[in-house]
Amino acid sequence: MPRLAKLSSKNQLTLPKAVLRSYPDVEYFAVSVSDGGILLKPFVGSERPSILAEVRDHIKRLGLGPQDVKDAVAWARKQRATR
Repeated sequence: MPRLAKLSSKNQLTLPKAVLRSYPDVEYFAVSVSDGGILLKPFVGSERPSILAEVRDHIKRLGLGPQDVKDAVAWARKQRATR
């Protein structure tokens, strides 16, 4: 019989202890959608994906360069000075 996992108001799932006993040393799970369901697999990586790497990838996708960063810093400093 399948176990139930409750979805909270903050979109967090509480997994049953009986299920997690099979994965005592797992801290992270890879999450994907498969055949109309949610698939959780133990994350087997040397470390958690770096938030800095994610930010760098996002900046690259946006096509931002060093001058854009300088312009943004100058704009922010100007905003702060006018308060």
